[in-house]
Amino acid sequence: MSFTLALVGRPNVGKSTLFNRLVGKRLALVDDQPGVTRDLREGAARLGDMRFTVIDTAGLENVTDDSLQGRMRRLTERAVEMVDVCLFMIDARVGVTPADEIFADILRRRARHVILAANKAEGNAGEGGFLEAYSLGLGEPVRLSAEHGQGMEELYHVLRPLAQTFDAREEAEAPVTDVAIAEDSEDDNTAGEDAPAWAPTEKRPLQVAVIGRPNAGKSTLINQIIGEDRLLTGPEAGITRDSIALPFTWNGTPMRLFDTAGMRRRARVNDKVEKLSVADGLRAVKFAEVVVVLLDAAIPFETQDLRIADLAETEGRAVVVAVNKWDLEDEKQDKLRALLEAFERMLPQLKGAPLVTVSARTGRGLDRLHAAILRAHAIWNRRVGTSRLNQWLGAMTESHPPPAPGGRRIKLRYITQAKTRPPGFVVKCSHPEDLPESYRRYLVNGLRDSFDMPGTPIRLYFRGSGDQNPYRARKSSQPSRLKKHIKPGH
Repeated sequence: MSFTLALVGRPNVGKSTLFNRLVGKRLALVDDQPGVTRDLREGAARLGDMRFTVIDTAGLENVTDDSLQGRMRRLTERAVEMVDVCLFMIDARVGVTPADEIFADILRRRARHVILAANKAEGNAGEGGFLEAYSLGLGEPVRLSAEHGQGMEELYHVLRPLAQTFDAREEAEAPVTDVAIAEDSEDDNTAGEDAPAWAPTEKRPLQVAVIGRPNAGKSTLINQIIGEDRLLTGPEAGITRDSIALPFTWNGTPMRLFDTAGMRRRARVNDKVEKLSVADGLRAVKFAEVVVVLLDAAIPFETQDLRIADLAETEGRAVVVAVNKWDLEDEKQDKLRALLEAFERMLPQLKGAPLVTVSARTGRGLDRLHAAILRAHAIWNRRVGTSRLNQWLGAMTESHPPPAPGGRRIKLRYITQAKTRPPGFVVKCSHPEDLPESYRRYLVNGLRDSFDMPGTPIRLYFRGSGDQNPYRARKSSQPSRLKKHIKPGH
């Protein structure tokens, strides 16, 4: 990425729509009502042959106090000072407003490069606003329609000279290396066991989603982890709307941390934007590898907390339960014992999952949380050899034989691990449809205890011996050849 481009402007001028078009995906939430975007969302953008980072910002409002709108403005102003180029967008159908003039003056003083864009300028309705944009003194405006994709070529030609400048700057600032590479190497791909010590190794970042009820402290926790106020926080519940992905190396571990919107009970969700926010959070859970379920120490394990944790288990994610605001607790030992007892009783499907107490405000407990995430991820990827599994299965059936419903004995013949992430096992047996759920739980708990897989979701499938026979149904429905040749009366 040769440069960063921030999309700034008043609420409802089409910043998120343009962001989605530049990244080629519907990442940012878009709605007709103003003020949907609150945090800074980054994305890898593509425009012609240019590759750059685009940042969607909250709508600028003429508020400077400590209210939610004031904090959103300060977050956007900080992004303006950090990026290479600001694309200042106005609504061509509305025209230039007094707020636009104020923000244009701010950008003129603080931004490195400013490009003016008149969005929603398709047709005659936007002609007047497009002409008014010249009065802002930011140069010739780019005529855009982010919704219909008009003006992208003009935007490309305006950005291209700046991109070339940033490419030259990046090349000049690149560090000089003195590593000598042999010219007679037969294979350029030297990564592996014989790779030299200096050879770079790319490690895919660990995908971690933080979910929980509103006001549990998810954004504050992530800000504490990355060491900066990157996400908008405050006493108001439900500040976060988009699921924001933040790449970060935490104690040497490359990660992508997903901050998600607080999830309330479905009956309480009436606002359209909140429904979109929750759906965005659920999508983040599906793409995550480890899910941190964040609870409030004052009111842990409410019904909604249990549903959220069960959702993560149903999706097959590795789960870590973190109890926030632990610094406010006085009787910590008694509270911890009560939490562990309630966890084991209310979430038996996550038996053994790590429960960590943290304080997002002070940062205490973050090292334990990091260790718990790595351990949960390692267990989620665990693979057990087939010979060990079958020795274990023999001992389990000898200790507790499967039942014989209706007098038909169920034989468990063979077990193998079919997948990881989460661990999945297949058992070949007779009459799998008659095996009761209680015996399945017995085997799952045995797998957890015997192979050290606490807390991770375990998938156990039972297959009959005839399931692989493609002619099974045909044999049962057609008469045998012997019957076909027997004459009546014989």
